[in-house]
Amino acid sequence: MNDDKGLVLLGRVSGPHGIKGELKVRPYSGEPESLLGYSCLLLAVGENAEPKAWKVEQSRAHKSWTLVKLEGCSDRSSAEQLQRADVYIREDELPKLKEGEFYLRDLEGKLVKTEDGSVVGVITGLLTGGVQDILQVENNGQEHLIPLVPEFVISLNEDAVIMALPSGLLEINS
Repeated sequence: MNDDKGLVLLGRVSGPHGIKGELKVRPYSGEPESLLGYSCLLLAVGENAEPKAWKVEQSRAHKSWTLVKLEGCSDRSSAEQLQRADVYIREDELPKLKEGEFYLRDLEGKLVKTEDGSVVGVITGLLTGGVQDILQVENNGQEHLIPLVPEFVISLNEDAVIMALPSGLLEINS
């Protein structure tokens, strides 16, 4: 998720972990490792709150969580005050992508076309967290749900995702 301040929403603080100020963060990517390696996180406590920068002392993956220790958050009471905070980073701190990689958030608004150039529709959303990610594609009020699997994606350019869709897929979920 991206907002107009150049921030990317990565997850949410679920609560304290232990008594030394560690926070349990639920990463929206579903991958606890995705929050490791950042030296600074921005936390916004409460709706419409301005995010505040916190220096990360240490972080580690633990089950489906990322455990984060922030400078200045040294006990359970301090950690409890950050419960339910949204966790952001600045957009320019996202890891650089390798050739052929993309961020799911960058797909929204792109056209989906088939190999022969037919327009399937516009990507209006993403469903994540299951076996694979699903593109929500809309065309003239009709929604298609298309699995985002490597076998279907031929190419990705600035405006469109070109896909090789199995025969009958669009009719199944129309």
